[in-house]
Amino acid sequence: MDSESDYDKLTPEQREERDRQDRARERAEQATLPYTWSQELGEVTVRCPVPKGTRGRDLVVVLQKKKLSLGLKGQDKIMDGELCQEIKVDDSTWTVEDNEVVLIHLEKQNQQQWWANVLTHHPKIDTTKIQPENSKLSDLDGETRGMVEKMMFDNQQKQMGKPTSDELKKMDALKKFQAAHPELDFSKAKIS
Repeated sequence: MDSESDYDKLTPEQREERDRQDRARERAEQATLPYTWSQELGEVTVRCPVPKGTRGRDLVVVLQKKKLSLGLKGQDKIMDGELCQEIKVDDSTWTVEDNEVVLIHLEKQNQQQWWANVLTHHPKIDTTKIQPENSKLSDLDGETRGMVEKMMFDNQQKQMGKPTSDELKKMDALKKFQAAHPELDFSKAKIS
């Protein structure tokens, strides 16, 4: 039962059990890697334990558009291979935390795609089962945040039967025009 159509034929209970088994298998496969990793839509964070006392100068780290390599000088590489997707090299960084963990921040080139794995030869996760965290308004850039806040305000106004922000602007402009031209009679005017 490997195809999607077979999955669709399962009962909800069977799907839940299969998903549980798949997650357990993924966790077991990921646990065999020499690092742990997590991701958000725009970035991947890799945490790789190294011997206590390790400093940046003891490491050889290569971050390229489609390649990642990490190792201690003079020893076999801890991780080395082709990245599953391209990264923005200039926005990707690495650092040593507490002299025992290398923290690698990879900025994704395509920030609208989940990664199935970090290196192509490592086990994959099922990206269709990822449940992203909800975004906060504070995470958005100024223009997008303003647009979302306006939409939320307009929706709230509509629910209360009140005018939207655009309608309020039109009404305000009309009041200013009427105040500037008291000689005009607007009593029979139909304004939409």
